[in-house]
Amino acid sequence: MNEHVSIRRMRLADLPRVMDIEVASFTMPWSEATFRGLLRRSDADLFVAESGGELVGYAVFWAVLDEGELGNVSVAASHRRRGIGSVLVDTVLKRAAERGVRDVYLEVRVSNSGAQELYARFGFEQVGRRRNYYIQPIEDAFVMRKRLDTSPLPRQEPC
Repeated sequence: MNEHVSIRRMRLADLPRVMDIEVASFTMPWSEATFRGLLRRSDADLFVAESGGELVGYAVFWAVLDEGELGNVSVAASHRRRGIGSVLVDTVLKRAAERGVRDVYLEVRVSNSGAQELYARFGFEQVGRRRNYYIQPIEDAFVMRKRLDTSPLPRQEPC
């Protein structure tokens, strides 16, 4: 990565830019109401990436008990292939571990090899396939899972 990226929690004021990226990135974009609802949920974590004072990406994650879902990751087209998606995924995985999550799941289009490669670098493995999961165009989704090591570190006895 050749640019400085900072990650912070998403705020309501970020939604116009988040929606610009969302609409440009997905054929079935989430609505602003969906993001607003997620921002109110205590089981959800939404992060944004900033570079040069500009919001350039975001990630959405939620957890129920010890399972989590990486619901959405997107980076503005002008900032892709610079490691920003990796920083966002890493942030989500660290937060998932803090929440005590053991398994993080996601769905990804079978044609989106770039995203699949990104997730595989973080240890996600394909565990299923959802037929006709996406529409516009109709396409299957791979279900991917990453198991997190949430076991406590061994206790060190004093010498």
